[in-house]
Amino acid sequence: MGLVIMSLVVLMWPVVMRLMRSSVLATKEADYILAARALGAGSGRIILKHLLPNCLAPLLVYGTIMVGSFIGAEATLSFLGIGLKTPVVSWGIMISEAQNYIRVSPFLLFFPAAFLVTAVLSFVMLGEAVREALDPKLR
Repeated sequence: MGLVIMSLVVLMWPVVMRLMRSSVLATKEADYILAARALGAGSGRIILKHLLPNCLAPLLVYGTIMVGSFIGAEATLSFLGIGLKTPVVSWGIMISEAQNYIRVSPFLLFFPAAFLVTAVLSFVMLGEAVREALDPKLR
């Protein structure tokens, strides 16, 4: 399980760092940053009090959306036999094992797949709701 988590994190951290960098570059030229600098605030205070709180909103949105993507990626890897193995409970393993019984009892395939889709869509919709709540341009 740790290997699956580590591989997903290693593949996704450059995207998160790029998002944070672009957010900082866009925010550092804002008027309130220039005003804080003009009032004599030090670099540490500007970073902690002004820059970070305004740059974390895009990361929070991206993080909530990526939770759904990670759930889907883990289920896909487990379904293909690359991720988690049989003693561990995973929707991907349940769907993979249910393929053998699709004609006898299709609900064994339907329920794990339905819950997987519901979980992924719920986190994506939660991310969109957080984006709408935190984006000042949409108000």
